Amino acid sequence: MEQTKIRNFCIIAHIDHGKSTLADRLLEITGTIDKRDMHAQVLDRMDLEQERGITIKLAPVRMKHNGHQLNLIDTPGHVDFSYEVSRSLAACEGAILVVDAAQGIQAQTLANVYLALAADLTIIPVLNKIDLPAADVERVSAEVVSLLGCKKEDILLISAKTGQGVDQILNRVISDVPAPKGMQSESTRALIFDSYYDDYRGVILYVRVFDGSVAKSGSVKMMASGVEGQALEVGHLSPDMSADPSLSTGEIGYIVTNFRSTREARVGDTVTLSHSPASTPLPGYQNVKPFVYAGFFPDSNENYQLLKDAVEKLSLSDSALQFTPENSPVLGFGVRIGFLGLLHMDIVRERLTREYNLELVVTNPSTDYQIKMVSGEDIAIKSASELPDPTKVAEIAEPWINGEIVCPGDYVGSVIQLIVNARGLQKNLSYIDSRLAVVTFEAPLANILTDFYDKLKSITSGYGSLNYELADYRVQDLVRLDFYVAGEIVDSLSVMVHRSEAQSLGRDTVKKLKDVIPRQNFQVSLQAAIGGKFIAREDISAYRKDVTTGLYGGDVTRKKKVLAKQKKGKERMKRFGKVDIPAEAFTVMLKRD
Repeated sequence: MEQTKIRNFCIIAHIDHGKSTLADRLLEITGTIDKRDMHAQVLDRMDLEQERGITIKLAPVRMKHNGHQLNLIDTPGHVDFSYEVSRSLAACEGAILVVDAAQGIQAQTLANVYLALAADLTIIPVLNKIDLPAADVERVSAEVVSLLGCKKEDILLISAKTGQGVDQILNRVISDVPAPKGMQSESTRALIFDSYYDDYRGVILYVRVFDGSVAKSGSVKMMASGVEGQALEVGHLSPDMSADPSLSTGEIGYIVTNFRSTREARVGDTVTLSHSPASTPLPGYQNVKPFVYAGFFPDSNENYQLLKDAVEKLSLSDSALQFTPENSPVLGFGVRIGFLGLLHMDIVRERLTREYNLELVVTNPSTDYQIKMVSGEDIAIKSASELPDPTKVAEIAEPWINGEIVCPGDYVGSVIQLIVNARGLQKNLSYIDSRLAVVTFEAPLANILTDFYDKLKSITSGYGSLNYELADYRVQDLVRLDFYVAGEIVDSLSVMVHRSEAQSLGRDTVKKLKDVIPRQNFQVSLQAAIGGKFIAREDISAYRKDVTTGLYGGDVTRKKKVLAKQKKGKERMKRFGKVDIPAEAFTVMLKRD
C-alpha cells in the first residue's frame, strides 16, 4: 500500500464511554468482519473484558475503506494502563476522542487528551450515545469546545450502538489525519506498542514501522534490551492474524519472534535489523515500574509450587508483573507481586483463580518506601515487615501522586475535604464550563490505594472521576504499625502509616479483626502497637461451657471447685492454644469503612 494511502489512528475515552462498541461498528461498516461472525466487543478477547465491559489489553486491527488502509488501535481506558496508552498514541497520527453525551467529560478523558496533545495527534471529537434519553448534546458539546478549542460543527454526533453517523468518522479520518511520515530507504526502526506470550509460538510483538521494513525470517534486534532474535512471521491483524511477506514504513502489524519472555521485548522498545541496525532508537522508552505490592498465598502450603508456576507463566506475557518469594509465619510460603494499580492487581488475582484453579489469600496492598539508614545506606522496601530496626533508620520517604478529579461544581467542597482527609494538598481549581470543575491535588499514594475512589464516588453521587500519576518520593513521619493476635505478632497485617493516623487506624483495625476472627475456647487479645508501645486493644471473649450443670445440692464450694478447675484449664489453653486467622482478616484494611 502507498504510504499516502495509510492512516493510523486510535480511539481514546473514559471507561464505559463506548470505545469498544464504536470499534465494532467500524469493523462492520468497512466489511472487515462478516455479519455472521459479529458479536459485541469483538476486539476484547479475554473473558474478563467481556464480563466487565472494559478493555484491558489494547488491540490493533487493519481495515480498508475508499482505497485507504486504516489501522485502528483500541486502547484501554483505565489509569493503571496509561503507559500502554501513551505508547499506542506514539504509534498513531490521529485520535478519535469519544465522549458520552449523557456523562460528559471525565477525568480519564482529560488525561488521554493531554497524552494525545503531547504526542501531537490530530484529534477528531465524537459525541457518542446521542440516542439515550439522558443525552445532553448542547451541554457536552460546549464542554468539548471548551476543552479542545474546536468549533461546535467539528464535533461528530453518533450512536455507536445503532450505527447512526459512524460512517462520517471514517471519512473524517481519511480527510483530517495525516499520512505517516518516514523513509523506506532508512535503517529499520519499529516501535513495540504491545507484546504478549503465546504458548505455541513464543513472544508476539505489535509494532508500528517508522522507517525501513521488517521481512519474514529476517534477524531483528531490540535496541533497549540488546536482545537479538528472528522474525519467524510478520503480518497484520484484521482482526485475526494474516501473514504478509513484510511490513513497510507507516504500517502497523505483528512480528512473531523466537523470544521466550516479554521481558526481552518490552513495550516502548525499538525493533531494528541485526545486520544493519539504526543508530538512534525511537524516543520515549521507559521501564514500567510497579508501585502497588501485595502478598499472594495459597490456601494450603502444598499448592505453593502451583502458585509459583502460575505467576511465572502470567509474567511471561505481562512484562509489568514482578514477583519475589515471601514467607509468613501465619500464611506460610507465597509470593509478593508488584502491580501497576489496583485494577491490575484485581485482574491478576482473578486470572490466577480462574485459569489455574487456585484458592488464594491476598494481603492488604501496599506501596514501596525508600529508607535512608543512619549509616548513609539507601534501601527500598515493598512491605512494612521488611522495615529494618527503627533505631537505625534516619528517614523514610513515601511515593506521592499528582491527581486530578473531575466533578460537578456542587460537590467541590466535599471533594476538597476528602483530599484533606487523605493528607493531600489541593493545588488548583478550574472549571471546564459552568457545571464541571477540575480539582488538581497532590497526595500520598498509600492513602489513595484503599477506599479513596469508593468515597469519591459516594460523596459525588457517582459523578466524580479520578486520574493520577506518580510524582515523587517525599520524606514523612512514618511508622510501622504492628498487630498482635493472642500475643503473637502477625507480620502480614503490619502496615506503614503516618504517625498522625496510627492511633485511629490501629483502633479501627482491631475492631474489624474482632468481627472477623472467630471466638475460641479461651480469651483472645487483639492489639495494635508502634514499636514496643501498644496503642489499641480489643478482646474476643471466650466460649464458656457451663460445667456446673451436673451438680445438684451440696455445699457451694463444690461449684467453686469445678469453676476453678475450668479456669485453670482455660489459662493452660491460652498458653498453648493457636488462633486460626481467616483469609478475610488480611484484607480488612482494603475497606476502611
